[in-house]
Amino acid sequence: MKLFPNAPIGAFLVAIVIAAIAPILIFVVLVLQQLEDGQQELLERRALRDARSLASSTNQLLSDMAANIRLVASDPELEAGDLQNFHNRTQSALRHSSLYVILVEEDGQQLLNTRVPFGTPLGPISHLKSLASALESQRLTVSDVFFGQTSKQWVFNVLLPAPPKTRSGDALIITRNAAEVASLISTDSLPEGWSAAILDSAGQVVASIGPDQADTGETFDERLLASFESFSGVTRATIDGKKLLSGYTRLPGWSWNAVAWGPIGSGQEAIRETWRSLILGGVLLLAIAVFAAYLVARQIRKSIIGIAGMANEMGEGKIVAPINTPVREIDTVAKALSTASFDRSQAEDQIRLIMRELAHRTKNQLSLVQAAIRQTARNAETIADFNRSIDARISGLGRSVDLLTSEQWAAVPLETVIRSQMEFFGDITARLDTSGQTVLLKPEATQNLGLILHELATNAVKYGAWSVPTGRVSIEWDIVRHPDKPEDLEINWLEIGGPPAVEPTRKGFGSQVVVSHAQAVFWGAVTTQYGEKGFRWKLVAPLASFIGVKDDE
Repeated sequence: MKLFPNAPIGAFLVAIVIAAIAPILIFVVLVLQQLEDGQQELLERRALRDARSLASSTNQLLSDMAANIRLVASDPELEAGDLQNFHNRTQSALRHSSLYVILVEEDGQQLLNTRVPFGTPLGPISHLKSLASALESQRLTVSDVFFGQTSKQWVFNVLLPAPPKTRSGDALIITRNAAEVASLISTDSLPEGWSAAILDSAGQVVASIGPDQADTGETFDERLLASFESFSGVTRATIDGKKLLSGYTRLPGWSWNAVAWGPIGSGQEAIRETWRSLILGGVLLLAIAVFAAYLVARQIRKSIIGIAGMANEMGEGKIVAPINTPVREIDTVAKALSTASFDRSQAEDQIRLIMRELAHRTKNQLSLVQAAIRQTARNAETIADFNRSIDARISGLGRSVDLLTSEQWAAVPLETVIRSQMEFFGDITARLDTSGQTVLLKPEATQNLGLILHELATNAVKYGAWSVPTGRVSIEWDIVRHPDKPEDLEINWLEIGGPPAVEPTRKGFGSQVVVSHAQAVFWGAVTTQYGEKGFRWKLVAPLASFIGVKDDE
């Protein structure tokens, strides 16, 4: 069933525009919805992450205080009851820190306080609740934040029941100013408008930062506190018409909490703006696209009518001139119709060129095969040896041809040529190491180097490193640059772990290929080395012999 039977092209273009834009708009809506959901999840993870980071920093501070109070509790002067010397030693030890030590009795009466000189009249501590909790549990305890009578500042304590052997005092306290905790709090990683705080067990603010920060000792918002139901988590609440998100966590081993909170919308304002822009832009885009489709349809219709006229004239056997149209593609069709006969002539010329190139390549191949046959026959002792040798060498040439065919007789990477030739010998590639930068070989270089590598591998399998299970071959190449002449390509064949290399007394076809042939076809120099560690072969030749343009022969 036709959707637009005999409809003008404009109708089809408008339908295409709507069909193209509508799925895109739907897709964008779905993506934005997922993005909004993902943004909310990301905001939750960031809030919880920052609360945990803040908790970790504060936990480290409390743990350091706990370590100090345990160290102080082990002082032998405290155990002996020598409070004055204990006071002076502890005060001196802590003089560069912001920590102070207090020794108290069970009723809270201070026996010494390193904030003041020893012997200064002292009263009971201000926070008796934490002292009672520490003595009852016989465990290290952190107090809530409180205003210290001696320090005249907001402080907090870490309390430790005195060791049983201590002759005076029931508990040791290490105290710190609450203002120092504020240095641990940062909202740099939180969205704009967010705040963070450390709360004690009573919900009082120890330290806070951000737009909604509260003073030390102030009770944190009960509406947010009520939503903290577990050890750690994320909660939402609406306060004074604002939707807030908070991440909270308990400090491990302590009764304090870390919290990061702020408005949910601060992390999603960009998405809301995108929604508004999408709705307005989508409607405007659709209207513009429909109008543009109508204008384009008019131009295309005129152009197609002109092309149809050209086709009719060509059908009558006429040579037609291309028409000029405002549509580039239709203009191209018009020119193509006009030059069809010339293109046919060019195609025939191209076929003749390909045939000449094929003949050239075939002659090169046949020359290599003839040379291989002559030299192999000259050095073979039996017909079987001749057959095996010539089969292997022609197979090596065939692999090079296969590579060039797969690349449409274009450049072939040197690494690929190596791997292709070595695969002929089975699993020796597991004992082959290659190293060098990418070098693209021209067809002649691919064939000649493939033949050389095949001969080197044949010798290694028969007499060299690959003749024993532990032997390896390393092929390395590099482009050598000179200040006063063109670049060279250096290729090294290194055999390792095989039997000692012995220079042959009779030079066969293989030796001629890897030395004389290599030097001749690449206009380079070959050096060979036969030694206890194995056979070494090096070719240094102009880089242009490997990657230069095709011959003009």
